[in-house]
Amino acid sequence: MRFFERVAELERDRVPFALALVVSRRAPVSSHVGDRAVVFADGRMEGFVGGSCSRDIVRRHGVEALRTGTPRLLHISPVTPSLSRGDAKHDPASADAPGAEHIFVPMSCASEGAADVYLEPHLPSRRLIVAGFTPVAEALARVGSALDYEVLRVVDDREVAEFAGSDERVLTLGALAPLVRALSATERSRTAAVVASLGHYDEAALGALLDVELGFVGLVASRKRAARVFGVLEQEGRSAAVLSRVHNPVGLDIGARAAGDVAISILAEIVAAPLPVSAPATPQEVVATSPATGVDVICGMDVEIDGARHRFELDGRTYYFCCAGCRATFAADPQAALAASGNA
Repeated sequence: MRFFERVAELERDRVPFALALVVSRRAPVSSHVGDRAVVFADGRMEGFVGGSCSRDIVRRHGVEALRTGTPRLLHISPVTPSLSRGDAKHDPASADAPGAEHIFVPMSCASEGAADVYLEPHLPSRRLIVAGFTPVAEALARVGSALDYEVLRVVDDREVAEFAGSDERVLTLGALAPLVRALSATERSRTAAVVASLGHYDEAALGALLDVELGFVGLVASRKRAARVFGVLEQEGRSAAVLSRVHNPVGLDIGARAAGDVAISILAEIVAAPLPVSAPATPQEVVATSPATGVDVICGMDVEIDGARHRFELDGRTYYFCCAGCRATFAADPQAALAASGNA
């Protein structure tokens, strides 16, 4: 499959990934400008952006870019006097790539070349769950779709027939709880849900949404009616801490009266709410526990211990290396290498 066809497939399937693109290079390096790869949340990579040293750096920072949702430009180059071996210097602001975090990563592998790699996180579009068959719910779904949210309508069984011939995605109330429980950590954090059934099934919809922690949950109700809804949910075992996650009255106070204006006020509050940052995970890609790593005492890079190809045993201790060149340098004079790295 061609690269961009693969990217389109991942976005269609709502799989989080970071796109890595080589934007500049200084020979000798194995990568070329335009080489690209995708980095998944569990550290897997598809594509090519350089040899083993660069690959490990890009993989590690790709996972971090996914976690924070912030793009970054990696400057991978030999150790310079301004950077200690193994350190990375962060410069979040730069005129040539505004909004991207600049990270200077020293690399002392054999080639002594350099490469700049741009990492752009691609996270699933935010989802908006709208429960209710009311004018406010209708307007909220319409405005949300215009803002490129993936909108999911939730109604009871008797109301489903009202959507015959509609291209809206509709779910019955009974299917709501299984759906939210099946969401990945990333999708939960990027999902906003609003109950706008205006008393018809507030408790049932809100109870299903509170089974997990979503990015935003709101209830369209007066404080008095919301108190009754919360009372019922509390009797069903919901804690005060869980109920406190519900935004009520939902929507910014802009003097909204008409259904469309109320919908705009609700979307404004959703946009203003901080988006939780979490390690991305999907049913297709489960984030494993971070693997144990060792530090290459020659170049300072982190090396995954499990499956490491380049090792050296000395005085009962195993040293791990990113490549054969670093291992050979160490093997030639272990004591000198340990002294230079401060590990003597």
